Amino acid sequence: MSALRENDLEILHMQLGRVPRGVLAVEARCPEGHPQVIKVYPLLRDGDTAEPFPTLFWLTCPKLIEQIAALEHHGWIQKLESLLQEDEGFLQAYHNNHRQYLDERWQTLSEQDQQWLIEKGWHTNYQKKGIGGIANWDSLKCLHLQFAHHLARENVIGKWLDDHSELIRCL
Repeated sequence: MSALRENDLEILHMQLGRVPRGVLAVEARCPEGHPQVIKVYPLLRDGDTAEPFPTLFWLTCPKLIEQIAALEHHGWIQKLESLLQEDEGFLQAYHNNHRQYLDERWQTLSEQDQQWLIEKGWHTNYQKKGIGGIANWDSLKCLHLQFAHHLARENVIGKWLDDHSELIRCL
């Protein structure tokens, strides 16, 4: 993890096509030093209103986003879901990734925001919904979220993608 550099928000704006909200840090950078993954505060505040945000790690690199979208288009989500069903060790590692993600997401929140979520009754989503807000831990929602988590921390799906595809980190 690295602190935001002077031009990171400008680069992120160009990468995403919008100004990112709630950016806490850059979790991974390409060899050229550009952000690849950011850590986002898991509750988006706008004045007196707030919106739960289940995604802690966000893939920002346009080249990786494009390549992973192509993998999704070619059925890799289904391929990995089959692997999860066939390999109990792989499934358990994936479940562990969700648990670690849940814990870090909750610990990232301030005590005040944790209490606010408890008062609203929204805290159960933060305790049950895993990577990117997925409810069914035996399935995949999005490879982008898994790969972002892999680059930021440890993620068995993202590692599998790294080991079995030819993703180019920087062009």
